[in-house]
Amino acid sequence: MAAGAGGGGLFTSLRNLVVTSVAIGRTRLQLLGTELQEEKVRLLGALASGVGALFLLGLGIILLIACIAAAFWEHRVAIFGISALVVIGGGIYLALQAKKLISRSSHLFHASLAELDTDMARLRNSARDPR
Repeated sequence: MAAGAGGGGLFTSLRNLVVTSVAIGRTRLQLLGTELQEEKVRLLGALASGVGALFLLGLGIILLIACIAAAFWEHRVAIFGISALVVIGGGIYLALQAKKLISRSSHLFHASLAELDTDMARLRNSARDPR
């Protein structure tokens, strides 16, 4: 009776250890999520550089089309028209693909953190009710 009256014991200590371990695990997952967010910022910087490169390449294509039109001046309307349709069509396709990728929200570790919260709540409840 003396061991039970004190409120301590081996099982209570083990439950507290498990609660602490789950809390540490949750903190680690939050840190991992933060690191992944920082990686996302780095990738967005790389994406911005890529967009700049694509802009310059697009400008180069426009200048190339102008040179071809100047070389074949008699067919300039057809050259500009076909080139414009190809470039605009490709741009619209890529813009729609980018919009679709960006619109998908990221729920990084959302389910895992919710499960850990549930586990911690259950362990705390069982630690309070030693039976």
